[in-house]
Amino acid sequence: MEEKSRGATLTIFALLLALMAISNFGKPFSHNPGVGFVFFGTRLSGAPNMIVAPIFGIILAVYVYGILAMRKFALPIGIFYAAYVIVNMPLFLLKYHGTAVMQEHSWAYLLPYPFVAIGVSSGAAWLLYRRKADMR
Repeated sequence: MEEKSRGATLTIFALLLALMAISNFGKPFSHNPGVGFVFFGTRLSGAPNMIVAPIFGIILAVYVYGILAMRKFALPIGIFYAAYVIVNMPLFLLKYHGTAVMQEHSWAYLLPYPFVAIGVSSGAAWLLYRRKADMR
């Protein structure tokens, strides 16, 4: 059976998602109070952060493996993660709008971040969907 290449864009998305997985694994160990996993719009800290951040790190690591190996299980994970990012982003903005949390970041970060986060998560899921016949 001939294997088809996943393509450069899907490979780049997988690498970016791998960086996000690494970031999630590191969040429980940060000494900066402004660093915590954002779960449905709420920035976690303490025990919830120590539990949820690594769970999402594992989900993303499995997703990255699925993309790189072109496995069928990557598509539902990608759809779940893209939907999660699309819901999580506005919930965070609504919850923290006008608070000190939003002032921790510059507009140079806050403005492009949603486009990158939604673009990578949704773009990877969309490319996997288009390539589902090539997955095993």
